[in-house]
Amino acid sequence: MSDETELTGGCLCGAVRYSLPGPAMHTTVCHCSDCRRASGAPFVAWTFFRQGTLSWTKGSPKVLVFSDRERSFCGDCGTPLKFYDPGIPEWFEMNTCTFDEAEAHTPADECWAEDRLSWAASCTDIPTFKRDAPLPGAL
Repeated sequence: MSDETELTGGCLCGAVRYSLPGPAMHTTVCHCSDCRRASGAPFVAWTFFRQGTLSWTKGSPKVLVFSDRERSFCGDCGTPLKFYDPGIPEWFEMNTCTFDEAEAHTPADECWAEDRLSWAASCTDIPTFKRDAPLPGAL
């Protein structure tokens, strides 16, 4: 976990920025179908913080309530930013990859493994390219 005293981050387009006091409490990788659909990704890394510690420093996100839980995202570029479940009112989660220093927040575990896509674990066994992959049919 990161020892940073102030954590900053934001969305892809820069319209929404945030700040949090560090250190982060915990980072997990979520495989649930809701996170996959909301992000368009096979899984999402989330980092936990105590409720009331987040400051939006530029812009403000849009909020979608689905299944009584809140997902905050940039209304311009769509970047998922925050997740809040009132079932655990003392915590909220930030999308780990929106931190300016995302590399510092190594996940400690994975959750909702029962929803993991069968091919997600095999991604380490397929060809890897340092940058762009060849166009389809070029291999």
